[in-house]
Amino acid sequence: MNKNIAILGASPKEDRYANMCQKSLVEKGFEVFPINPVYEQIDGKKCYKSLIDITEDIDTITVYMNADRFNKIYEEVITKKPLRIIFNPGTESDEIKNKLLLEKIEVVEACTLVMLKTGQF
Repeated sequence: MNKNIAILGASPKEDRYANMCQKSLVEKGFEVFPINPVYEQIDGKKCYKSLIDITEDIDTITVYMNADRFNKIYEEVITKKPLRIIFNPGTESDEIKNKLLLEKIEVVEACTLVMLKTGQF
């Protein structure tokens, strides 16, 4: 089971899907690594400035940022070699998807919250 999950675009704001996702992942026993350079911690979890600050292997990256912002950290993503990346609604990009597939990274375009609720995560 993929246990180490990075949340790109993590947020402490309870009305944000990234925050709901983090709470749901923790509730289901996943190790969560929120990433947002603005915050020190989110919901009691250390918040990382970037992916490269995480020393553990990352199994899944769930994305809550637009394609332009993701493109700026693309090299960090490739360096971490995640098994899969989930692009939540509104974050998808065919260009990025194709580049990730060439790197042999599984790409999923779906809502992480729905995947968790339906047992597809």
